[in-house]
Amino acid sequence: MDPVSEFRHPIRPRAIANWLTVVAALIVLIVIVGGITRLTESGLSITEWNVVTGILPPLSEAAWLSEFEKYKQIPEYQQINKGMSLAAFQFIYFWEYIHRLLARIIGFAFAAPLVWFAWKRAIPRGYGLRLTGLLALGGLQGVIGWWMVSSGLAERTDVSHFRLAAHLLLALFILAALTWTILDLRNLARDPGYRPARLTGLGWAVALILFIQLLYGAFTAGLNAGLVTDQWPLMNGRFFPSEVLAVRSALDAAVNDPAMIHWIHRWWAWVAVAALVILARHARAAGSRAASIAIHSAFGVQILLGIATVMTGVDITLGVLHQGVGALLVIATAWGIHVIGRRDRGFR
Repeated sequence: MDPVSEFRHPIRPRAIANWLTVVAALIVLIVIVGGITRLTESGLSITEWNVVTGILPPLSEAAWLSEFEKYKQIPEYQQINKGMSLAAFQFIYFWEYIHRLLARIIGFAFAAPLVWFAWKRAIPRGYGLRLTGLLALGGLQGVIGWWMVSSGLAERTDVSHFRLAAHLLLALFILAALTWTILDLRNLARDPGYRPARLTGLGWAVALILFIQLLYGAFTAGLNAGLVTDQWPLMNGRFFPSEVLAVRSALDAAVNDPAMIHWIHRWWAWVAVAALVILARHARAAGSRAASIAIHSAFGVQILLGIATVMTGVDITLGVLHQGVGALLVIATAWGIHVIGRRDRGFR
C-alpha cells in the first residue's frame, strides 16, 4: 500500500500498535516502581483511595502532618514504625504516590487514545472489543490495588500476599495481552489479510508453568520470603526446609510458609527454564530467531538476578531489577507463544 492511500485509509493498525507499545512500556515502569514500593515498605503510607483529589501530593506542612496522622492510626506504624520522623514518612509516601500517579497516567494514556481511535473509526474489525476489554482490566487493576492496600490498614502490618499476587499477576497478564495485540496489529499493518495468532497447546503449557513461577514470585515478595536465607543452592545449610512440615500441612505450607514458598520459587524456576527453552526452539523453528534470543536472554538474566538477590540478603537494587526483568520475561514469552501460534509463518 502506498503512503498516500494508507494515509487516506481510516484503519490505522500501525498507529494503534505504536500507541499500545507506549502503554506497555509504562506498565513495565509501574511494575518496577511497584517493586521499589514493596521493598521500601512504602505501600501503606497512603491510607485513602482518592481517585481525583489524590492526583496532587501534600503541598503544605499542614497537609503533610495530616497525612502523617492518618498513617499513625494503622498497625504498621503502631507496631513497626512508631517514632518515625516526618522526613522518613515523606520518603515512603513519595514511592507510593509515584506508583499511584503512574497508574493514573497509564489509565489516561490508554483511555484517551482509545476514544480518539474509535471516534476516527481507525480500529480494525475485531479489535475494538479486545481493546475495550483491556481498558476494563485496567480499571479492575485499580480496584484490586486498593483491595490489596486495604488488607494492611486494619489488623495486619502488611498487605495480604494473596491480594498482592492478584495485583501483580493481573498487571503482567495485561502486559502479555498488550504484547499479543501489538504483534497482531503490526502484522495486520503489513498484510490486510492477516489472521490473529491463536494459543497452541504448547503455548498454554508454557503460560501455565510461567504463571506458577510468577505466582510464587509474588508470594515471595508478599511474605518477605527472600529473607529466609542468603544461601544458594542450600537454604540455611539444607536443601529442603523439612522442619516446616512438622507444624504445617503441605498445602498450608505451600501457600503460607515463607521458607516453603521460597523453596518452591527457586526450584520451580528450573521447570520454567526448561519450558522456555522448548518455546524458544519452537519460535526459532517457526522463523523468529529474535524471539528465541529474547526468551533466552530474559530468563538467563532473571535466574542470575534471582540468585544474586538471595545471596545479598535482598539488595533493593537487585530485587527491583529482578521484578523488572520478570516483566520483560513476560513480554518475551508472549512474543514466543505468539510466534508459534501464527497461522502464516511468514510473519516474525
